[in-house]
Amino acid sequence: MLSIAKRTAVGAGLLLIMPVAVWVSGWSWQPGHNVWWLKSLYWVTETVTQPWGIITHVVLCAWFLWCLRFRLKAAVMLFAILAAAILVGQGVKSWVKDRVQEPRPFVVWLEKTHHIPVDEFYTLKRKDRGNLVKEQLAEQQDIPTFLRKHWQKETGFAFPSGHTMFAASWALLAVGLLWPRRRTLTIVFLLIWATSVMGSRLLLGMHWPRDLVVATLISWLLVTLATWLAQRVCGPLTPPVQEAKEIAQREQES
Repeated sequence: MLSIAKRTAVGAGLLLIMPVAVWVSGWSWQPGHNVWWLKSLYWVTETVTQPWGIITHVVLCAWFLWCLRFRLKAAVMLFAILAAAILVGQGVKSWVKDRVQEPRPFVVWLEKTHHIPVDEFYTLKRKDRGNLVKEQLAEQQDIPTFLRKHWQKETGFAFPSGHTMFAASWALLAVGLLWPRRRTLTIVFLLIWATSVMGSRLLLGMHWPRDLVVATLISWLLVTLATWLAQRVCGPLTPPVQEAKEIAQREQES
């Protein structure tokens, strides 16, 4: 388990670079970024938002199973473990959110600019919060329509970031499960994707840097346990001798 923890810790360290740097810099979110840039970030965040998040989950599960090439029984068990790791992470996120009750950056901004007290905002039911955001921003032309709709939908608490936990968990699962097979391109792609999702949450006014940091750390703990469990249940993560030639070729290409 120590080797797994070391691998996933390196991955978590890479994911933490961006949010920690932003946190230390003292950066604070303000609306008014370039619309094209915000739209691009919005589509990045949508890869984790329902219903697209389900598609992302299924595609990544299928890709992991293909990369690992386990037997059918082991593959089914691995699929269940991967799904459980993601679901447990989302459950932990919801539990913490309900207890910490940290407002989102855009809600704090609404309090300052539209005089909507944060405490009163969160006493409303979720549907009423969405309607209030819609009413208050109806004439706010500097906020793109797609972002206003996103805010109307995402009126829950901020801490920790569920989107970050989803994306970081998959990136760290790649580090834990696929590194022995030197699936470098997959690992790099998922680390970049997870970092992009995290950045989108900051720039869309949905999260504070600390939300991303804590979400990544929780993901690291859960993924380390999930990877260890996968090794115990599905067999060693070290690739069979038959794959040695493919792995050597991938190492040369990377």
